[in-house]
Amino acid sequence: MLAAQRKDHLLDLLARDGRVVAKTVADELGVSEDAIRRDLRDLAEEGKLVRVYGGALPVPTVERPVSERRDVATESKERVARRAVELIRPGATIVLDAGTTTLALARSLPSGQDLTVITASPAVALAVAEHSDARVIMVGGELSRHSMVAGGALAMEALQHLAADVFFLGVTGVDPAHGLTTGEIDDAVAKRALASRCTETVVLASEEKIGVAARYPVLPLDAVSAILTDPLDANPLAAELEARYDSPRW
Repeated sequence: MLAAQRKDHLLDLLARDGRVVAKTVADELGVSEDAIRRDLRDLAEEGKLVRVYGGALPVPTVERPVSERRDVATESKERVARRAVELIRPGATIVLDAGTTTLALARSLPSGQDLTVITASPAVALAVAEHSDARVIMVGGELSRHSMVAGGALAMEALQHLAADVFFLGVTGVDPAHGLTTGEIDDAVAKRALASRCTETVVLASEEKIGVAARYPVLPLDAVSAILTDPLDANPLAAELEARYDSPRW
């Protein structure tokens, strides 16, 4: 079988089964695992799948640019955001990650709570300023066109001088086997840096992120304090992920 035919077969398997196991496909086709891994690497570079240990997964919808994610699972994101707001203590200093779920949280913050919000997202900063009286501190740097968040060397330097009570983390995927993942390597680095400057890290996991794995690892599940899921999410994995942690409040 030619490489092009193998790649078509891999994509068909991915569409049918939702994953590709390299060893299984190699045995079925009578080729080496190295050949299958090369095919998967080529397909990943073309953006047609996401390579993971032992095989591949589909490219998740939530890896699209932030401008294309605003209308994905909107109600689920708002329910997760409302849950997060209920857990924030008056006087807290919080970090809001970039992303559409944290944007929903920014729009839900109350006034009169003496909150301080740190963010590298211009959209999140504006939403906080428009919808609450919280103090807003922006992390500066080069703006990513994909995620619309400030990053790079200037942002990383600024992060070293910050400290906060809780980091509300947005990721592309939340999966027991692959942990917390995102689609951009620079975003993964920035998220880890933010988490290291906060006492607690809380994951905002709307329904489209549950069971998804993206290209780049952010943190393992045991490195965060809680995962907040959509209470109306029918996926049993959502409840399983949230149940790993004690009931939080910050």
